[in-house]
Amino acid sequence: MSLSHTAAEYMLSDALLPDPSSSRAKGLRLELPSDRLLKFITVGLPLFLVSLAFAREFSAGSQISCFSPTNFTGKQSAYTDTACWDSLIHHGFDAEGRAVTKSLWALKVFPYSLLVVAVLMYLPYLLWRYAAAPALHCDLLFIIDELDKSYNRSVRLVQHMKKIQQASDEPEQFWEEYERARRERYFEFPLLERYLTCKQHAHALVSIYILRNLLLLLFLAATCLYLVFLHLNIFFQDEFSCSIKTGLLQVEPHIPSLIPCKLVFFSVFQIISVSVGSVYLLLIPVVIYNALQLCQWDKGLLSVYEMLPAFDLLSRRMLTCPLNDLNVILLFLRANISELTSFSRLNAVSALREATANKEDIDTVIDFMTLLAGLETTKPKHQ
Repeated sequence: MSLSHTAAEYMLSDALLPDPSSSRAKGLRLELPSDRLLKFITVGLPLFLVSLAFAREFSAGSQISCFSPTNFTGKQSAYTDTACWDSLIHHGFDAEGRAVTKSLWALKVFPYSLLVVAVLMYLPYLLWRYAAAPALHCDLLFIIDELDKSYNRSVRLVQHMKKIQQASDEPEQFWEEYERARRERYFEFPLLERYLTCKQHAHALVSIYILRNLLLLLFLAATCLYLVFLHLNIFFQDEFSCSIKTGLLQVEPHIPSLIPCKLVFFSVFQIISVSVGSVYLLLIPVVIYNALQLCQWDKGLLSVYEMLPAFDLLSRRMLTCPLNDLNVILLFLRANISELTSFSRLNAVSALREATANKEDIDTVIDFMTLLAGLETTKPKHQ
């Protein structure tokens, strides 16, 4: 018997989780994988395309080419290109022959407007980082630590039960005390369950998360509308008529009233705008999906932890409307599942429970550990 008792003690000691390392607090992920991908694309894409546009502008020089008169010298032609690029005003005539002007200045500020778009796309993530991430970090750290500790408490409880059962002369009386303790909920962990219940009635994190996605959705839609406006009004006009008869040149008779000009890198601006607009349109359903995740519970994680004694947040139907902080915490617990060491252990125990012939003997991880420790010969069946 001593050999079996020693083996049971070693088995139970190996079931204990190691103490958490100090790097756990630094390794917590405070962004969901889909949110991280959205941030990388929405902020990185316009910055990347703008950098390419600026690099080509600096390497190629002028972005405009005007058809100057043949009697213009080289310096006069260069002055014409510079003056027309600075003004970017198209002089034309309407259907009735009246002179009209149309500003094309948005083409000049288009790369800088994409920089503004990148800054706007980063604002929702700044909101989450400074308004919600600190509180979420504390919640995750406490809940993960308590879940692992609750598992360890269950294993230590089995170790203690093993010692009492070995020292007891009346096994039946021992199991009667065990059953009474289960009925009177002596094995529950009230701090963790009440903390999660408290988070179920809080709405700070979920409000900030919804606001973050709404802002991102608003900025994506506004950017797409801005690009559509540019295409409808400007981005189909790569040629325009420029007038340089202003200032001191206004009285010069040899200068024509209008000079035809062409935007050299007009196609580059079109490709950039179409690329940004197309990608942002595809990202709008992703943002909507992220927000809709809060409309349903992630019950898989909590159902596994119902193997802990008296942890019945699901079975007592305490999960009501999913729009609360607890649902947000569950999503981030799922993203930080690698830091939750007890989850893999309990998940394995749940799978073994499904494969066990006498499922009625296993309700909690304590029941499973008592079976593994060799107490099944005297353990009564649950009614």
